[in-house]
Amino acid sequence: MYFKRKELEKFRSFNGPLIDVRSPSEYYKGHMPNSINIPLFDNDERSIIGTIYKKEGRKKAVIEGLKFFEKKMELLLDHLFMGIDSYKIDPTKNNNESSIRIYCSRGGMRSQSIAWLLEKYKFYPITLKRGYKSYRKWILDCFSKKWNILIIGGKTGTGKTRLLSLLEKYKYQTIDLEGFACHRGSTFGGLGMDEQPTNEQFENEIAEKLYSFKSINNIFVEAESANIGKCKIPHEFFNQMKNSKRIEILRSESNRLDELIDTYSIFKKEELQESVLRIKKRLGPQRTKKAIESIHKEKWEDVCRSVLDYYDKCYEYERLGKENITLLDLTDKKYDKNILDLINNVL
Repeated sequence: MYFKRKELEKFRSFNGPLIDVRSPSEYYKGHMPNSINIPLFDNDERSIIGTIYKKEGRKKAVIEGLKFFEKKMELLLDHLFMGIDSYKIDPTKNNNESSIRIYCSRGGMRSQSIAWLLEKYKFYPITLKRGYKSYRKWILDCFSKKWNILIIGGKTGTGKTRLLSLLEKYKYQTIDLEGFACHRGSTFGGLGMDEQPTNEQFENEIAEKLYSFKSINNIFVEAESANIGKCKIPHEFFNQMKNSKRIEILRSESNRLDELIDTYSIFKKEELQESVLRIKKRLGPQRTKKAIESIHKEKWEDVCRSVLDYYDKCYEYERLGKENITLLDLTDKKYDKNILDLINNVL
C-alpha cells in the first residue's frame, strides 16, 4: 500500500496537463478534478471491445481496439496537442516540474497507447500505475482519517452558507458540501444551481479539498442531512460530522426572512411553485395554497413564512440528541470580518 500511495503522490506532484483517456461515460461517473477527457474509445467502441473480450478473449479484443486506434490517431493527436498547448511544455525536456500526465481505468493499454503516441513526438508523458482505480482507493481512504471538524449549524435563513464563504475568504479551512453538491439541501435547493455531479465525483471533490488541509486545524462544515439532493455525504465523514463540536447560529425571524427573500425572490414564479408543490403533503393544503398565492402576488415575506415553520420543525428534529453545542447569537450582525472574532471567542 505504501508504494502504491507514493506512486500516486508522485503522479500528482507534476504540474502539466492531466489527461483522462477513458470513455466519456467513465469520465462522467467520476474523474480526477481538473483532468481533460480525451477518450481513446468512445462509449460505443468501449462496449464493442468489452463484448469481444467476454466472448472471444483478450487477444481479439486488443486487435479490435487497435483498429479503432488506427482510424482516429490523427484526431487524437489534434485533441492531445490542444490540451497540451496552454501548458507550454518543452518536449525536449524531461523534468520533475511539468509533464503530461495520463491515466485510464487500471493503468493498462489505453494510457500506455496514448503515452506511446506522444513519445513519437518527443514528449515524455507519465502514466498512473493502477490508474483511476488506485486514485479512488486513495479517495475512499481519506474519509476514514480523523478530521478536526467544526459544524456550523442553525435554522433555515440564518446565513450558514454565507458565513462559510466568509470563513473561506479569510483563509479558514472550510468544506462547502452544498457547493460541491450543487444543491442547497432543501426542496428549493436546486434553484439557480448547476447540474448535480454524480455521487462518485462529489466524493472526489470533497476528498481533494480535505487533503489540501492541515489535519490539526479546524475544518468548518455546514450542518447537513446525509443527502444533499441526490448526493450522499460519505458515511465515515458524516459520522464524524454528527459527533463533532457544533456552533449554533441564532438570528431573529426578521433576519432570517430577509436572508430567504434575498436568496429566493430572484427566481421564476413557476420554479418556486414547483418547489412548493414538491412538499405539499408535508406543508398541508392551507399552507401550500397560501404559499402559491403569495408567489403569484410576489408577497415574498408571506411565501417564506409559509415554509419556515415546516423547516424549523424539521431542523429541531434533526438536532435532537446533539451534544457539544455552543450557541452564537448573530442577530442584526453584519456578516463581515468582525464576526470572525465572535467565532474565535467560542472555539
